[in-house]
Amino acid sequence: MSKPGQRVLAALRQMILSGELGAGERLAEIPTAERFAVSRMPVRLALRTLAEEGLLERSGARGYQVRALTGADLEGAVEVRGVLEGLAARQAAERGLDAPTRARLEDCLRRGDLLFAKGHVLLEDLEEYHDLNRAFHQAIVAASGNPAIGLALGRHEHLPFASVSALAVDADNLEREYRRFNFAHLQHHAVFDALVRGQGARAEGIMREHAQATLGYARWFGGEEGEAGAVRVLV
Repeated sequence: MSKPGQRVLAALRQMILSGELGAGERLAEIPTAERFAVSRMPVRLALRTLAEEGLLERSGARGYQVRALTGADLEGAVEVRGVLEGLAARQAAERGLDAPTRARLEDCLRRGDLLFAKGHVLLEDLEEYHDLNRAFHQAIVAASGNPAIGLALGRHEHLPFASVSALAVDADNLEREYRRFNFAHLQHHAVFDALVRGQGARAEGIMREHAQATLGYARWFGGEEGEAGAVRVLV
């Protein structure tokens, strides 16, 4: 895909996941091309790719609309993510961490400790934690030495909550979000401890439980537990 196509693809994907483009909203080639100041071809390819990812569906002869994702769709993807990340953690523990990976994980933990030491968080703190969380998870997947895990995760990574880097944040209740993300960070510490001790089964169990914590927000986003309110998905 060309650079203009990649730019349009990334922008549209973010707009869908953030809720800026809501379920049922139509996207046609010409107005989308005008919006991004590109030709129709990169838009056509971007729309086709988003449909293949499950974020869009056909609407009429030439257009698409944002697909309405159900809680069941998202829950299934999160459960698959938990199994795959658990497998990655177990294999990483059994292989042992090399020095660069251990240093990368320790840096993520240290920076997370500083964020939560204040006893409260702002939205920008959680945006920073999103980056730390992504780095932590990706390092473990890489440390597994199993490329098939990364490929399998990649098939679901563009669904909300199914990516290793996705975080859902309720901007209207940051006190609760502090407790939730601080607990998630403590789980990171527990995973790291299991990794360095070579405890594969323990690392797998904690990682799977860690992923399952996302399910409540997946059901909420899918419309099964009321309105999502100020929940944002950071991807």
